[in-house]
Amino acid sequence: MTEEGRTGVPAFEYNEYAPQSKEYVVLIPVINEGERILKELYRAYKHHIADHADLVICDGGSTDGSLEERKLKKLQVNTLLIKKGEGKQGAQLRMGIYWALKRGYKGIITIDGNNKDSIEDIPRFIQKLEEGYDLVQGSRFVRGGRAVNTPFVRNVAVRLIHAPVISLTAGQRFTDTTNAYRAYSARYLSDERVAPLREIFMTYELLAYLSVRATQLGYKACEIPVTRAYPKKGKTPTKISFFKGNSELMKILFQNFRGAYKPGMTCAKQ
Repeated sequence: MTEEGRTGVPAFEYNEYAPQSKEYVVLIPVINEGERILKELYRAYKHHIADHADLVICDGGSTDGSLEERKLKKLQVNTLLIKKGEGKQGAQLRMGIYWALKRGYKGIITIDGNNKDSIEDIPRFIQKLEEGYDLVQGSRFVRGGRAVNTPFVRNVAVRLIHAPVISLTAGQRFTDTTNAYRAYSARYLSDERVAPLREIFMTYELLAYLSVRATQLGYKACEIPVTRAYPKKGKTPTKISFFKGNSELMKILFQNFRGAYKPGMTCAKQ
């Protein structure tokens, strides 16, 4: 099935393998993740995550054959969304958020599809949403969290630059702000003062913005411990290039600090 692009939502196709069955949904953005996404979904299957939340893949246009329908159904994926419009991670998340809000989920959990994160912790995010939190940030740096084989430069950049600037912008301390493993309440994402479905969010802007907007508006936010494990050997599973990607992240970080992504503001082109 095809969903034509609406304002702030990229055009996308969807394969709905099952109707909505839970109050919460896990959105997993991917593009050509190969065996990594299948291993992650198997971990979710082994830990019965589909008993707690519907699993929705937000594909950016994979061509590696990893998202074969038979495999996804076997691993209890509820729906596959396939982005056809422009944009990268931000557009994939907008597609998923639109789908989730349209279906009426109470809360949304997002997690990368490269098998670095402890997907078995999904129930803990749901518990915090049930307790009334509107933004639940997963952190490998709080008590109980685990950072495994984190590249040195990434570790330093998050701890000394990204997290301090996000914390200052948000007015609340956060420790793992580049981590996309987090949860949002539907009421937070539906607030017109938040307005996440805007085309200004094409790459990593949306993650930075949603990290700070909650506390700026008086919503409850917290961190919970998670594990993020990079492989000991081989290529680091990330879509952020060392020079260009990190420079873009820095630009987004300080645009966000200036309030450039708030509704009604005009942001310099990324």
